[in-house]
Formats: sequence, C-alpha cells, structure tokens
Amino acid sequence: MLWVLLLLVAWGAAAVSCIRLCLVTANAAERPHHAARTPVSHELTLYETAFLAGGPQRVADLAMVSMHLRRRLLLARTGWATVVDPEGRDEVERTVIRAIGPGGQSRIAPIRAAAAAADAVHCLADRLVTAGLAVPHGTRTSLESAARAVRGAAALVVVLAATAVLTPGQETGHAGPVAAWFGLPLVLTLGCLAIARVENHPYSPWASPSGQHWLDSLPAPVHGADRDLLAAVAVRGVGALEDPDLRAAMLSGART
Repeated sequence: MLWVLLLLVAWGAAAVSCIRLCLVTANAAERPHHAARTPVSHELTLYETAFLAGGPQRVADLAMVSMHLRRRLLLARTGWATVVDPEGRDEVERTVIRAIGPGGQSRIAPIRAAAAAADAVHCLADRLVTAGLAVPHGTRTSLESAARAVRGAAALVVVLAATAVLTPGQETGHAGPVAAWFGLPLVLTLGCLAIARVENHPYSPWASPSGQHWLDSLPAPVHGADRDLLAAVAVRGVGALEDPDLRAAMLSGART
C-alpha cells in the first residue's frame, strides 16, 4: 500500500534528523571540556559580555548606544543615525563610523549589519572562543542546521500524512488509523525540538557553558548610571533601554 511507503519515508526523515540533532548537541556539550583554553586574566569588557549574550549584532548595538549617550552619535527614533564626533574611541566605534559612511548619516539597520560583520567583532569573537567562553562558529551553525533539519522533517511528515489520507483509493474508515501512524514520527520530531529548546532556554547560543556561567554571575545593574545602562543593554539587548525615543530608534530593524 502507498501509505506504508510514505510512512517509511516519514520515519526515515524523522529518525535521521533527530539523531543528527542529538549527536551535534552532544558534541557541542563535550567540546568545551576538550578545547585548549587561554586563561582569562581580566574582567570581560562590555563588548565581550554583549557578544556572549547576544552575538555580533548586540556588540554593534552596544557601541551605538554608548556613542549616543556620550553625544558622539545622534540616534533618532525614525531609525536614522547621525555622526556628531567622527573620532571613535575604540575600533568598534570606528567601525560604526565607517559603516555610516562619508555623508555622516545612515539608517541604523545597515549600520548594525555592517558593524556586526566587521573584523573588530570577528577578532573579539576569536578571543572569546580561544578562552573557551564562546561557541565556535562551526559548532553554532551545525546546531542551527540540525534544528532546521528536524523542523523540515516535521513538516515533511505532515505533508506525507496528508498525501496518504487524501490519496484516492483508500478504504473507507482507514483515514483515522493511517493519520495516527504518521502521528508517531511527528511526535518524535516535535518532542526532539521541544527538548532542545528547553535545554538551551534561556541560555545564549553564543556562549559556551563557561561563558554562560560568566553571564549568570553578573550582578543586576543599578538604574541611573550610564555604565549600568550599557551593562543592561549588553546582557538584555536594546529592549532594556528606558528612553522611549532611543529604544524606538534601536528597535528599528533590530534583533534584541
């Protein structure tokens, strides 16, 4: 019968994708214990904290907010950034200024994207990976790819189940049992995704277990000082901003 062949395909896709996700997750969990690390001899900077908590785009957001608070950059709630002081204090700030361009004004979203992809942020990421605090790029992309494969397998199971039920020639009253058989691989894929989400939430996908331990050990910022506001942005993203105009500006095309 055709539905049996479709069921075998559904089981194969579900099993292969779930096993792959489990293996990649297990490998990622073991890697920090075997990777050579460089001891961290200093407190992490706000940029490094921002990377562990939110990745390259969080670093770019932190730099822009810091420049705005120091009147070096004007961020408008319309989503535009204007250079006030063209001299950046560090390489990340200089990267932001270069991303804005010679005109001195640009939309915030492309600035964020360009600054996040700059060499200064890549070097910062490499230092954190070497120290064992950040997840290597290859490991992170493998996890994302494996999770996408499981989601694709779940969608395929649904499509195959619909095909099996709606195919002409099915015996009367067999649609329910056929759909139930396809429910098993669907439960497998959805369960695997749920477990992966529970295991990783609320942890950052950018931080290794050691890096996550560092983030968890950070004290809660005290409201009022710029340094504390920047620390909140580094850990929680631009959603931590209390100024509604500044928050609206940074949320323009942002991933918090």
